[in-house]
Amino acid sequence: MEAFGAWWEGLSTILKIYWGIAVPFTLFFVLQLVMSFLGAESPDDLPDAEVESDHGIPFQFLTLKNLIGFFTIFSWTGIACIEAGYSTTTSLVVAVIAGLVMMSLMAGLFYLMTRSEADGTMKIHTAVGQTGEVYLTIQPKRGSTGKVQVKVSGALRTLDALTDDDDPLPTGQIVRVVQIVNDNILLVTSK
Repeated sequence: MEAFGAWWEGLSTILKIYWGIAVPFTLFFVLQLVMSFLGAESPDDLPDAEVESDHGIPFQFLTLKNLIGFFTIFSWTGIACIEAGYSTTTSLVVAVIAGLVMMSLMAGLFYLMTRSEADGTMKIHTAVGQTGEVYLTIQPKRGSTGKVQVKVSGALRTLDALTDDDDPLPTGQIVRVVQIVNDNILLVTSK
């Protein structure tokens, strides 16, 4: 412990500041990294909801993760500059620039990751014009709801369907989706 005390007392004020920032923020950075790899940072129990006006997460520069990254790189760059013989002012300018570059890289990386996530939300309106196959018989003139299998949002779905045709649409009949009724029922025709 005496060696640490002697080492600490031998440091200049600016190095003490840099080391005082470097140690806790490096620990936070490593903890954040481990939690990211373990998936402990994103709760999976939150409900998913489709929001029509949601256009994704915008570019976020000031976040906790980015600030931790800034101070980690800022402090280590400052230490390296002082140890390399640069002046306090030069080390401060270089450390701030390095920290801002780190923040920008992290913000850009997180922005790109959120933009690349696949949206698994079914958008039923994309079924209009698609062809499918009757799964459960559909009665004529909207008599009763049947089911059809049709590709919606890139996946084969079994959905409720009605028809305005004069004849029932039996299982196995190929149909075309012409409209969406009540926001969740397909209107299909065999024509």
